[in-house]
Amino acid sequence: MFAFGQARARRRPALTPMIDVVFLLLVFFMLASRFGVERTLELTIGGGGAQAEWSGPPRLVDIGADGALALNGQPVVLSDLATDLAPLMEAATDPVVLRPKGGDLAAVTQVLDALRGAGLTHLVLVP
Repeated sequence: MFAFGQARARRRPALTPMIDVVFLLLVFFMLASRFGVERTLELTIGGGGAQAEWSGPPRLVDIGADGALALNGQPVVLSDLATDLAPLMEAATDPVVLRPKGGDLAAVTQVLDALRGAGLTHLVLVP
């Protein structure tokens, strides 16, 4: 028969490397997660039963796929949008209809921020 030497005692598996890996994964996912407050947009959705009192001339803002804006069919720049809307409105609570054409959420959010920053409170988003 073969003699390979003395039989050694079996070693227990070390848990330290596994614990290190678990903590590294924990740190990775903590750093990779998104921190911050989720932003919400308060809107009135046009159509489908939503109603708004309308007075004065039309105030339709088209938001193109490339971010181009048009007020009642006339091209307008975002920085001038609020001043161009002012003669068409009696009060800041008059509704303004926003119509995105192309699904660019960033452009819609920029228009909403600009109009809310100008003091307009009743913005209607038409899907």
